[in-house]
Amino acid sequence: MFSRTMLSLAVSSALVAGGLSLVSAPAQAEPESTDPIKLTLHDWTGQLITTNLMAEILKKGGYNVELVQADYLAQFAGLESGDLHVAMEMWETTGREAMDAATATGKVENVGPTGMKAKEEWWYPSYMTEKCPGLPSWEALKNETCAEAFSTAETAPKGRYLGGPVTWGGFDDERVEALDLPFEVIHAGTDAALFAELESAYQRQAPILLWVYAPHWAPAKYEGEWIEFPEYTAECYSDPSWGSNPDMAYDCGKPFGEIWKVAWAGVKDKWPGAYEAIKAFTFDNDEMGAMITEVDLNGKSVEEVVANWMTENESRWSGWIN
Repeated sequence: MFSRTMLSLAVSSALVAGGLSLVSAPAQAEPESTDPIKLTLHDWTGQLITTNLMAEILKKGGYNVELVQADYLAQFAGLESGDLHVAMEMWETTGREAMDAATATGKVENVGPTGMKAKEEWWYPSYMTEKCPGLPSWEALKNETCAEAFSTAETAPKGRYLGGPVTWGGFDDERVEALDLPFEVIHAGTDAALFAELESAYQRQAPILLWVYAPHWAPAKYEGEWIEFPEYTAECYSDPSWGSNPDMAYDCGKPFGEIWKVAWAGVKDKWPGAYEAIKAFTFDNDEMGAMITEVDLNGKSVEEVVANWMTENESRWSGWIN
């Protein structure tokens, strides 16, 4: 059975393949090149929204746009070579190292922040506090009783941490080892599966500890807390001697910060008008969270939400593309 995200990808790909636009107003300018601008699609709802929005805005400028499914971190090889052109969401929390390595080559450019602020961390429902005294401190997780409270049949006596899809990165496996946590990391197959399990566990008041991120509807809908790990520094990821474990890196939490837009360095020369529109594109967490809610909770398609936003915000996006 197709998940909602898979269906959104399929519909989006079909629209692009058929040369259709979600909003039918005429183009506002002549493109500098008719070659397709290739925007990358990943596997979470918010990124599908931002990318489809950018695609529709660029189409308004007369640009030929292609949406390409790509791995979140591995996409940088395509961005460096120019086979891919724009990635609309690179999260400070998980993608900083890959982004910095790519921009250091001079072949990829950080086009600036989206305006959204990223938070991704281990999260638990408030009802688990009684079963694991000491939360939200990460040190509470070292207690065997606490770990067992978060365990399942497949991980007992170790606790179970439900991480995001492996392609998201995040160093959760390394963090468990570096902090000597009695937990086993289980990776969800998809974004939809991750939050379906949260929904099920919350309804049953069942134990769950999982990757939750913002902007997203989950931390607004459910009462809970993020685990408080040692504060991230760049040295934590690069210098094993930093932190509580002198022999291993990643003995800290994830970074918080911007969600960036990145592009092949040739975009600004080949499609300067599109480049300016990409730079101008901006949203905040509340606005994006509301759009994600419409898709994930209210059953609307990504395409429908994007089309509605385009109709309601013409004065805003038209200023980005002109």
